[in-house]
Amino acid sequence: MTTILIFAAITIGIGGMIFAAAMVLGGDNDQVEDRLASLTKNGGRGSSKLEVEAGSILRSPLGDEVNSIDEFVARFMNLNAFIEQSGLKLTVSKFVGMTAAFAIGAGVLCFFFSPWISLVPIAALFFGLFPLLYVWWVRKRRLSKFGQQLPEALDLMAQALRAGQSLPAGIQLVGDQMQEPLGPEFHRSFEEQNLGVALTDTLSDMADRIPDLDLRFFVTAVVLQRQTGGDLAEILDKIGHLIRERYQIKGQIQALTGEGRMSGGVLLAMPPGLFLMMLKLNYDYEMLLFTDELGQYMLGAAIFLQLVGAYAIKKIIDIKV
Repeated sequence: MTTILIFAAITIGIGGMIFAAAMVLGGDNDQVEDRLASLTKNGGRGSSKLEVEAGSILRSPLGDEVNSIDEFVARFMNLNAFIEQSGLKLTVSKFVGMTAAFAIGAGVLCFFFSPWISLVPIAALFFGLFPLLYVWWVRKRRLSKFGQQLPEALDLMAQALRAGQSLPAGIQLVGDQMQEPLGPEFHRSFEEQNLGVALTDTLSDMADRIPDLDLRFFVTAVVLQRQTGGDLAEILDKIGHLIRERYQIKGQIQALTGEGRMSGGVLLAMPPGLFLMMLKLNYDYEMLLFTDELGQYMLGAAIFLQLVGAYAIKKIIDIKV
């Protein structure tokens, strides 16, 4: 047990040092990229739907070449957008490098310190998922905070419109007054429309960057209002009220499903807890799951059924609003 804890601490330490070094040494070209992309989009006018060719030099950081790792990963998933939504200053190449560092480091340490060679791929897979889980956790927190800030931002824009300000001025006010993550996103949209991008286009781009349903409602309302007219301040008030009502219903659902979530947590924690307890009480008996072929099949089936149970419990308690 002590060897496992030492192995885990060393792996996390090595991965953490690599992660910190990448964060410190990584360049911050995001603002330059955003401004250049805004200037090149639609010829700087924002009135045309024609997009500049993806390979244009103005769409990339100055002095940068196309990265083969980025191209390869982009074929399977939009990892760059996933990382950008988390707010972390990471590139796809750095993320892939950190994932490989965690996986290789765990595999090497397990190879030298563990008596079971069969655990090497399991350890590499387990610790290799750490960077992805961290980015997912940060992204989830950031998007949740953005959704909580949105009603206040809509109220602020509605007040600015009633005071005689224009919609871009209201967006600038929100960008200056609101904190991260909502404030910088609105400020970015305001700067893009200052550079010549149409306001509806820059708001649509923000909705693409932030996958929030309430933000999509706001963007759709602005697009329709600019086409058909109407009192935008009143529309923003109604959207803000709708968002607050949805959050209130979500809170009620969280309270009603609290017992189910607690039961699910206990049921999912019991098999690993029992495994660790038996490992302490009868080590040789528990090791048959790793040394015996039938035990290995049983262990794999148990892990698979544990994942199926976790998915089933999540579907039961996850009620969409």
